[in-house]
Amino acid sequence: MANSACRELVVKAIFTCLFELAFSYSFRSCIQIPDYNRTTYRCINPHEPEITLIVKDLLPTATNLTVSFSTLGKIPEGTFQHLPNLNALVLDYNQLDSIHKDAFNNLSKLKTLNLSCNGIQSLHRDVFSDLYNLEELLLANTTLTNIDTSLFSNLPNLQTLDLRRNRLRNFSALVQSITHLSNLTKLDLSFNSLTSLHHSAPLPVSLAWLYLSNNNLSELGCDKNFLRYVKVLDFSDNALLSFQTFQGLNLGNVTYLRLRFTNVSAISLLKNTTVQPWNMDFSGLKLKDNNALHSLCVLLRSHHKKQIPKLILQSNFIRSVNFTFDQCPNITNVIDLSRNELKSKGCLEFLNKQSKLKTLKLEHNHLTRLYSCKKAKKLHSLRNLSFRYNRILEVSGYAFRHTPKITNLELNINIIAYMDHKALSGLRDLITLRLDNNLLSDIFNDSFEDLISLKTLNLRNNQLAVIFDDSFRFLQNLTILDLGGNKISQLKPRAFKGLKSLANLYLDRNRLKEIDGTLFGKLHATLRVLDLQANHIVYFTEHTHSPFINLSKLLDLKLDMQQPNGINLLPRAFFRGLTSLKSLYLTNNHITGFGDDTFDDLTNLEFLTLDNSCVGIAQLKSGIFKNLRKLKTLYLENMGIKYFSKEVFGNLTGLKVLHLNRNAMLSLDIGLLENLTKLTDIDLRSCPLSCGCQNSDLQNWTISNQRLQFPYLYNITCQDHPGSYFHNFDTNVCYLDLGLYLFSSTYALTVLFTLLPLLYDRLYWKFKYGYYVFRSWFGEQWRRLRDQEENYKFDAFISYNSADEKWVMEELSPNLEGSSFRLCLHHRDFELGRDIVDNIVAAVYGSRKTICVVSQSFLRSEWCSLEIQLASYRLFQEMQDVLLLVFLEPIAERQLSAYHRMRKVMLKKTYLQWPGSDCSDPASAKELFWSQLKRALRSSNTEGQEEQKLKEDNDQKKQEKAGVEEREYFVNQTPTDDEIYYLMP
Repeated sequence: MANSACRELVVKAIFTCLFELAFSYSFRSCIQIPDYNRTTYRCINPHEPEITLIVKDLLPTATNLTVSFSTLGKIPEGTFQHLPNLNALVLDYNQLDSIHKDAFNNLSKLKTLNLSCNGIQSLHRDVFSDLYNLEELLLANTTLTNIDTSLFSNLPNLQTLDLRRNRLRNFSALVQSITHLSNLTKLDLSFNSLTSLHHSAPLPVSLAWLYLSNNNLSELGCDKNFLRYVKVLDFSDNALLSFQTFQGLNLGNVTYLRLRFTNVSAISLLKNTTVQPWNMDFSGLKLKDNNALHSLCVLLRSHHKKQIPKLILQSNFIRSVNFTFDQCPNITNVIDLSRNELKSKGCLEFLNKQSKLKTLKLEHNHLTRLYSCKKAKKLHSLRNLSFRYNRILEVSGYAFRHTPKITNLELNINIIAYMDHKALSGLRDLITLRLDNNLLSDIFNDSFEDLISLKTLNLRNNQLAVIFDDSFRFLQNLTILDLGGNKISQLKPRAFKGLKSLANLYLDRNRLKEIDGTLFGKLHATLRVLDLQANHIVYFTEHTHSPFINLSKLLDLKLDMQQPNGINLLPRAFFRGLTSLKSLYLTNNHITGFGDDTFDDLTNLEFLTLDNSCVGIAQLKSGIFKNLRKLKTLYLENMGIKYFSKEVFGNLTGLKVLHLNRNAMLSLDIGLLENLTKLTDIDLRSCPLSCGCQNSDLQNWTISNQRLQFPYLYNITCQDHPGSYFHNFDTNVCYLDLGLYLFSSTYALTVLFTLLPLLYDRLYWKFKYGYYVFRSWFGEQWRRLRDQEENYKFDAFISYNSADEKWVMEELSPNLEGSSFRLCLHHRDFELGRDIVDNIVAAVYGSRKTICVVSQSFLRSEWCSLEIQLASYRLFQEMQDVLLLVFLEPIAERQLSAYHRMRKVMLKKTYLQWPGSDCSDPASAKELFWSQLKRALRSSNTEGQEEQKLKEDNDQKKQEKAGVEEREYFVNQTPTDDEIYYLMP
């Protein structure tokens, strides 16, 4: 069993975790009540048309669920099957008329089910089949006409069944349906259409309370022992019932029998039944004259009972009582004469022999005055005396001198306009005095002179305008003083003198214009609650002022709704001194602004409400709540706030509940919510939240978080998109960060345009060459050119500028072609009609060598540049030694700096300088020039490449330096026949 239980707990925990991961902590139609376990849900006035939609997102840990005031018509199959832990389910005040027989499946732990106030006409016999642990079933105020005899067959633990205000007629079928319920203790069948108690089965032995009032019973028609186990029995408001109906019935266990407004004669009933008279409620039995009362008392005494606990005589139209109770047994607890027509109570002479009576109720009568009873006999046993709901206008002096020991006196809800100075004289044991809801305009300094034990004094809703000095000076034990709802505009300096124990002071709904710090400061040692709501307190300047400077022990302060337009302005350091305060109410005060130090002294504050406290659009200052680290609940409804910074709530580390509804916020930073680590509930209803990208993170947060509840999130609409809802507005476009894309693209373009000139200068010809090579390849030329590489058509392709054509034709061509070299000259050997680029590519790849005749004109030629680029590509990329440079004239280093490819060739390969006219021996120099050029033309394209590569890898820097030095020497020196003009790297 233990292992099975453990497995069940583990499975439950896993299921709960998975469920919580799958669903958000915001519910479509319900609010999770922040109780200890957070398992209580209320779904009041939900807008969903079906109950399955209302409850489908509730967590399976739910134990209490209320769905009320909806338009629901039915409960379908398996509605609550995902809520197996429900303990109480309330579905009252809906429009239910149909419940599926499997609607409550999987609710085996349910103990309370309330289906009251619906339109249910019938119930399937198996509808409660899964509720075998149900203890309380409430079906009041529906339209049930019949009960199936098997309806409650699976409810062995049912204790309370409420069927009030239905249309039940068949009592026998009802009894048959409950006869097996061995734990049923309470059955309420009031306000039905029962005409008799005819039955075919007995009541459960456990049934103790049976209510049958307001039916159509004219006879009972039941077995004499049918009610023998019932203890509380109510037949009230069955006008046709007479005492004969009860003759022979076994009512020996009845402890309370109520027969109000029936046709039963109390005297006859007591004479002809086994009902014990002290267990009867005699209300509404027409005992309206002294003779009837006298007969009743005599009958009660004839039962040899010396005392009875109570005598209830309500609603008997009694107009007077004169020594009536002398013949009654001693009544130890209550005599209740409420709801009669008494116009005078005298000095309670009719109780003179009731020496043990503790409570007398004379409520709802026609008393107009309480006369002096200074000389009346004292009733020392009386402790509670109530005159509520009468028409008492005046209370004379010594009106209660005959009841000196009363501890509770209720004179409220009358029209008392005058109370004598000595009206309460002698009440030294009085603890609670209620004078609220009267017309008192004055209290005197000796009105409460004898009330030295008084702890609660209620003077609410009278006409008091001034509290004079020493009005309460004798009330040293008073802890609660309620002066709310009067017209008090002035408190005299010694108004509260003598109140050494006062803890709660209520001055709400008066006309006070200021808070007298000196006056309240005298209560500093004991005062815990101060209520100043709805007075006329207002401030116009920000001068430093704290009327609470001495109230260091005050726990609760109410300053709501100052009239007519609120406090308006809070003085600086207004709350200074309230270091113990836990609750502060400032709603409806239209305060123009809060300083950043307004709440600095409230270091122990736990509850703060500022609803409707600002004028127009407000902005809370950063750090306004910086010292409220213990604050748990904060109400900021309708404050006109458009934006919150993180600094506003930065230190609210203990905050659990935050209400922001009805503000002007278009968005809310989720960083604020993430910083409030203990926050469990936030209300954003009726805020004009924008359904735009600025709230995409908030939308995701509200749906995905498992810590924070957003009440009625799914009812929050989009103000800027009518008909749309905040929880599901389209956020896809928000992930296309237009700003980021624009920045990225403009940044890339800026970098590109910055590098473009450099790239053009450095890589222009490489790209152009690649393009031309691609063209040749695409035109099926590449393969042909590669095939011809070893079978060259020419020994050398001559790249030169037309300005140097004369030297080529007169010097170069005769010397080389005369030595059997085949030369490719563009004006002679290029194919007619062919693209010039294709001709150049074919010439470069169709010749073993390429000779570039370099001059100033050559450097300026685009085609010459292309030709040297192609040749250098073969040199560097294909490792073919094909390029020979011939300089016709000296060219300065600075002029070559712009031609990076040529300079690279000069550093890597041989080049020749044509001897100029300034040479000392031109003939010898030219002869040497042609000799070296011819030798270079005869060399292999791959000869020395491995050796050259090795040198480049091992000593590249040295080679470059040597090449520069040798080139400078070669250029600056006059060549001789023995000099070698080849510079090898």
